Order: sequence, then structure tokens, then C-alpha cells
Amino acid sequence: MFSLKNKKAVVTGGGSGIGRAIATILAKQDAEVHIIELGVAQAKDTLDEIKAAGKQAFSYACDVSDHNAVKAVFEQIGNINILVNNAGIAHIGKADTTDESDFDRVMRVNVKGIYNCLHAAIPQIRLAGGGVIINMASIAALVGLPDRFAYSTAKGAVKAMTMSVAKDYIGENIRCNSISPARVHTPFVDGFLQKNYPDNIPEMFDKLSKTQPIGRMARPEEIGALALYLCSDEAAFITGCDYPIDGGFTTLNN
Repeated sequence: MFSLKNKKAVVTGGGSGIGRAIATILAKQDAEVHIIELGVAQAKDTLDEIKAAGKQAFSYACDVSDHNAVKAVFEQIGNINILVNNAGIAHIGKADTTDESDFDRVMRVNVKGIYNCLHAAIPQIRLAGGGVIINMASIAALVGLPDRFAYSTAKGAVKAMTMSVAKDYIGENIRCNSISPARVHTPFVDGFLQKNYPDNIPEMFDKLSKTQPIGRMARPEEIGALALYLCSDEAAFITGCDYPIDGGFTTLNN
């Protein structure tokens, strides 16, 4: 089950965290994985891990917010079966405390970046006779989170783009779904705590963990396992869906 043999997958932001977990599990199931990162150095650890396991992986330096650069990379990769739109950035702030430049930056990466990849990838998926698109959304698209105005706006757009793409390409054998994680323990979380709470990291880590009713953060590998399922033929009947993976956050935090 869940074999991706003879499938070619593109994972944006595959160098660390959730993207790395997705890239490695797709490769483990025999997909040929192509990683798009800002620089090839960011993808090195993921590439090394995949190749050490005897699987195939390649990397490309590209800013997903650059329309022409994205198009060129996808033309270089050629026909693909799977696209995972994972690249994105975070931001903390309310509507009146978010600078215009920060708002524009979040939209440029988290919304336009996904549009750029969809625009470039769909013709390549069509050449392969169909395939699967996974967009990384967030519970921020589903519920109100404090101090996440720009980020929530962007992730709401990602969820809407997912539904639109699923509807538009269902007749071309292209499935599109999104994944909405709650807090995941990634290097970003560790960096956030080190920067903002250097004197009480364990206490704040515990506090953030308990935000999820299940009592902990997700592991990147758990998001990767869900992505694998949605990319596999076992999920061939699933399109136009968003999957919260949140430890009960959206349903049990009452």
C-alpha cells in the first residue's frame, strides 16, 4: 500500500520541518522527489537523508514568489505526478500592528507563491495524465487565532484556492486537497522560543504544547504520513477536502 513507484513529486520548502518530513516519506515510498528551496544549501540535509536511503532526490534554488523563476524550474523538472505546496512564512501581528510591508511579504510568499507553483505545475501534471496537489493550509484558516492576522488571511486563501483547483480540474484526473495542521514541533518553533523566551524555554514549550487538547505538538512525520496517504492511489476518491490535523484544536477547544 501507499507505493509511489514511478511517480515524480515536487515539494516546495522541503529542506526542513514539515517539508522535509513530507519529502523523505514520499521518497521512502519510491517517489522521485524534487525539492524547491530558496537555496540548494537549505535542501542539503534532506537530499543527503534521502540518498543515504538509496532513493532519488534533486534540489533547485528558487524563490516561489518569483513567477518566472518558478515557471523555469518546473519546465526544467518536466512532467510530474505530485505537487506539495509547503513553502511558506509565518508572521505575528494584529490588523493594526501589521506593517504593510510585512502583509505584502506574507501574501507574496504564502499566496502568490502557491499560485505560481499551481500555474507552472498544472500543465506538467496534465502531461503526466493527471496527478495530485497538496496545499499546506493551517487551522488558522478555520478558527480565529490571536495575533495571526496576515498569516490567517493567507491560509484562508490557500484553502479557497484548494477548493477552486479541485473543482476546475476534476475532469482532468487532477486531485487537490489541503492539510491544516495545528502547532507542529519544527525548528521554527525552537527558533521562535529562543528569540522571544530565552529565559523560560521549557515553560513556554509546555504552554504551547498544551494549546492542543491532546497535550502536545504534532511531529512533522505525522503530517508527512497524512500527505503520503493523500498523494497515494489509496486516496483516489478524495479531492476538494481540507484535513485538520490538530490534536483536537478546532473541535475540542471549547
